[in-house]
Order: sequence, then structure tokens, then C-alpha cells
Amino acid sequence: MSKYKYFIFDFDLTLADSSEAILMCFKHTLEQFGYPPKDDRTIFNTIGLTLVDGFDVLTDTPNNPQREEMRKCYVKKADEVMVKHTYFYDDAIAVLQVLKHADRKVGIVSTKFRYRIEQTFEAKAGSMPVDIIVGGEDVTEAKPDPQGLDLIIEKFGADKADVLYIGDSYIDAETAKRAGVDFAGVTTGSTTKEDFERYPHIYIGESLLDIFQSI
Repeated sequence: MSKYKYFIFDFDLTLADSSEAILMCFKHTLEQFGYPPKDDRTIFNTIGLTLVDGFDVLTDTPNNPQREEMRKCYVKKADEVMVKHTYFYDDAIAVLQVLKHADRKVGIVSTKFRYRIEQTFEAKAGSMPVDIIVGGEDVTEAKPDPQGLDLIIEKFGADKADVLYIGDSYIDAETAKRAGVDFAGVTTGSTTKEDFERYPHIYIGESLLDIFQSI
């Protein structure tokens, strides 16, 4: 088992594939507000941004004055479809359980709402092998600001040298860098291995299992 005592994960596209639901919610909101549709890849590439920043990108309108109303519309649609259309990766729950059985502490830091993550575990995993979740409602500054990582490290009472953060996005890599913790990247999102290599990292893997068999 690795030297790390605390394993902190991003959620979307790291532990679970929520892309189907995210595409549905963005497309619904763009349609409701009269914006032209965007292709799936363009929408997919915004995953990891805050919703309001995502809408700025998808509407080609920096600081879109409708961004907050669009966020509310998205969340309302997500209440209907997000949990149903989110699927844990095959190795995700097993990896979390192995870490727990090895007496490691497990956390999640995500821009997704904490309650939504809890609902997904309840509906799709039947258990929640996670000690602490820090979600979007728990911080005032989203990633790559390190506030969320710093908060969970404080809650754990952890030494940063004992922490590994795992994520699928360059945003996660930058967050780990700013927080001063080690990072491992997984290429299940839109960030490529080449993109990850621009950031400090201990490993870049194609899956969580790949990472944990290698570190």
C-alpha cells in the first residue's frame, strides 16, 4: 500500500461517469434560454468548471448576465436526471473499499453539490466508503482555488505530505499544486496525458485501478 494516509478524489469523471446527465442538463438549459445547441464534445470539455463558468463558455458570453438564472435552471433539471444517469466506474467502489479496509482516510472534493454526491452513492453504490465530502456548497471559491482541498485537509487534521489528490482534469492538477499536495491524474475526462504532464504529478493513469496498481 502506498505511503499516503489520506486519499482525496474529485467526483465527476474521476469516480463516476456523469457525462450523460451533464449533457442533458446543459442542453436543456441552453434551449430554455434560447441559445443555439452545442455539440457533445464542447459541452464535455467544460466539465470541471463551475456551472456559471461553463455557461459563459457555452454561450460565448463572458460574465453572461443570465449565468445565475441558467445555473438555477440546470440544477432544477439535475434534480430530475443527475443521479439516475450517473454511473460509478467499474473499479471506483472497489478502490474506495480497499482503501477503507486498509485504514486509509478517504475524501472527495468536488464542484458538484455534496448532497448530490451523497444521493449518488446511496442510489448507485448502496454504501458510501468515504469519510468526508466537500462539495460546491461548502466553499466560496471553486477549484482551482485550493480552498476545498485545504478545508478537507483541515477536517482530517492531515499533514499535506500524507495526502494524495486524484482527479481527471487539469483543474484538479492545478488545485493540488496550489494546495501543496501530491497529485495523480486519471484520463477518464477531457484532459489528456500530455496536458497532465505540464503539472506536478506522481502518476498519470487510464483508470483508478491503473493508478493504484502503480503508486
